[in-house]
Amino acid sequence: MTHLSTNPPADDRILRALREARSQLEAMQQARQEQVAIVGMAGRFPGAESVEALWQLLKAGESGIRFLSDTELEQAGVSPDTFQQPDYVRAHSGLTDAAGFDAAFFGYSPREAELLDPQHRVFLECAWAALEDAGYDSRQYPGRIGVYGGAALNSYLVNLFSDPKLRESVDSVQAVISNVMGLMTTRVSYQLDLKGPSCGIQTGCSTSLVSVHQACQSLLHQECDMALVGGVTVGNTTPQGYRYDEGGIASPDGCCRAFDAASQGTVFGSGVGIVVLKRLSEAQVEGDTIYAVIKGSAVNNDGADKVSLTAPSVSGQTAVIAAALEDAGVDAASISYVEAHGTGTALGDPIEVAALTKAFSEHPGPCALGSVK
Repeated sequence: MTHLSTNPPADDRILRALREARSQLEAMQQARQEQVAIVGMAGRFPGAESVEALWQLLKAGESGIRFLSDTELEQAGVSPDTFQQPDYVRAHSGLTDAAGFDAAFFGYSPREAELLDPQHRVFLECAWAALEDAGYDSRQYPGRIGVYGGAALNSYLVNLFSDPKLRESVDSVQAVISNVMGLMTTRVSYQLDLKGPSCGIQTGCSTSLVSVHQACQSLLHQECDMALVGGVTVGNTTPQGYRYDEGGIASPDGCCRAFDAASQGTVFGSGVGIVVLKRLSEAQVEGDTIYAVIKGSAVNNDGADKVSLTAPSVSGQTAVIAAALEDAGVDAASISYVEAHGTGTALGDPIEVAALTKAFSEHPGPCALGSVK
């Protein structure tokens, strides 16, 4: 009688197991070494309707903040009794045609577009433009594209419901859906047919950077193959200034002088920015335009170690800077420039400088500091 065994010899099984273990180890090492590439971007900013226009503005040393005339303020509905007051600052840091929207392009009716928060509108338009800049058609791309981002709180929904005729003629549920901040990224996923994670993020001033961190983690953990990431703020859709309150954080003269001895406060404005991220190894293989490489990132919170809810903390900022450097595997001495928050306020700027100084103290050397405010 002849017996045929279907099991491979023990030596073959051992070799196969070793090859599989080596393959898994190599994959783990590659994942640890993987970085994230920025392969596309789009944005709209005060005084600059594109990323390229912003770069030209910065190179020229010009500001996107402009000062409004009586006629502009009156046309925006600001009463002369208001803008003629000595505490009214005529500085406007907004977008050109902030309420404009190519509704037909995205399949919205005029009424649907009217209900839509302007922040949702410009974020959606920039998401499409960023993908186009990256050279990808989302409906043809075989991988999963995620969306991460957040918007500021504004009064658009309140203004909608303050109009009795409009309030009575629209579906209140639809009006709310058109304005909920958390649904802004889901709207992009729906309109562009994106199958990756869609996450609305709100962490105050750090919203966009936290969104970038979360998107990088998603890419590195293979949850998506590409990510649209950014943030948007559209306050007033018409040109307006603001009232200056002594002791507040707003600038009394409409100028923001970050890290300057003459700084007096900040200027709130509107804008939107979105980047397209991919795993660096794949971006290199696929011939993408690589604008920059994100080598590492970190997120934390100050907890109760600060004077108030909205105040920053030296210890918290120092810790997160150190964590980001460690995650990136970068020697602080090799860094020649830091782009900072830089509010131009008496509280925020000194704390930010103190935290950076402490985080870089073990690696002394020249390092420029700035803020695109």
